[in-house]
Amino acid sequence: MAESNFVDYVKIYCRSGKGGRGSSHFRREKYIPKGGPDGGDGGRGGHIYLRGNRNYWTLLHLRYERHIMATHGEGGTAKRSTGKDGQDRIIDVPCGTVVFDAETGEFLCDVTEDGQLVMLLKGGRGGLGNWNFKTSTNQAPRYSQPGEPYQERTVIMQLKLLADVGLVGFPNAGKSTLLSVVSAAKPKIANYPFTTLEPNLGIVSYRDNQSFVMADIPGIIEGASEGKGLGLRFLRHIERNSLLLFMVPADADDIKKEYEILHNELVKYNPELLDKQRVLAITKSDMLDEELIEALSEDLPEGIPYIFISSITNQGIMELKDLLWKELNKQAFHDVERIVHKDLDLSTVVFDDDDFVIPEEEDLDDDDEYEEIDWDDEES
Repeated sequence: MAESNFVDYVKIYCRSGKGGRGSSHFRREKYIPKGGPDGGDGGRGGHIYLRGNRNYWTLLHLRYERHIMATHGEGGTAKRSTGKDGQDRIIDVPCGTVVFDAETGEFLCDVTEDGQLVMLLKGGRGGLGNWNFKTSTNQAPRYSQPGEPYQERTVIMQLKLLADVGLVGFPNAGKSTLLSVVSAAKPKIANYPFTTLEPNLGIVSYRDNQSFVMADIPGIIEGASEGKGLGLRFLRHIERNSLLLFMVPADADDIKKEYEILHNELVKYNPELLDKQRVLAITKSDMLDEELIEALSEDLPEGIPYIFISSITNQGIMELKDLLWKELNKQAFHDVERIVHKDLDLSTVVFDDDDFVIPEEEDLDDDDEYEEIDWDDEES
């Protein structure tokens, strides 16, 4: 995947179709002078659906389709003929897409499984034709029902990557190097901060042809939960991970303190992350001897499994896989149902809205006169 093609949030305008109006037609045939009402019902407007698609990895395909609109239902006609339904629009999104209202930040829905279909906007029902309103005392109703109006909404879609293990650490902690060693992924590796500007996924092979998915998240710095560095934009990807692998280099001044800073940033961003399983990996351990490793082990965070590794020399890599596999199997993979999605803070999301225009609705009614019967007053 090219670096410029990773798009994990978009803003789009969606509009369902409105229902077609009912017909106020009367049967007119030779030798049938009093045919009576036979106006058909209007067709329903098209719905807007979201569908999970495992073949998509980003929201790039929606960046250039800013307006998604279903078609309107057609009006009813003579001989009780129902109008044609509007055509539904199905928006394919990657698994792990979360949708928010662009005006209020309200959480709307979450698409997590391949093939999962979620109705985003419902099309309006078609209006009833005048034949529905005939009674013994009103045998020639000259009114019909208009179709229900469409629904419209501007939404923000965010992608939160689905992965079993998420790598958490400061810039240059060795996250990308580890991913390149344990999987076939080829993340960019360089000796400067924030080399990784977008999340990378890799499939880690394990014993007996088993595997799990590892995600390399861009480096976190102190204050990331308040928007510093790459901050909030990529912290959301960690919410989807079943297990968090904290990575602190062996040459850090205080390994325990760096771990606590990272942990506090995650909890500030979303307190739900406190419940996730955690493992600590001390990277770049090829520079340590056994005596120094033993000394450092005495001052590590309590209650969390840890391991000393080196991606360059493959020190502890197999043991790390064993540890991750053991911790992952303590709970089900992709335990996304436990995620409690917060409403979106719109002040943290920046979009270029200069060319974002909400289309105006065209007038679909013709010049025929008809009496509008409200949906709440008449049902049959």
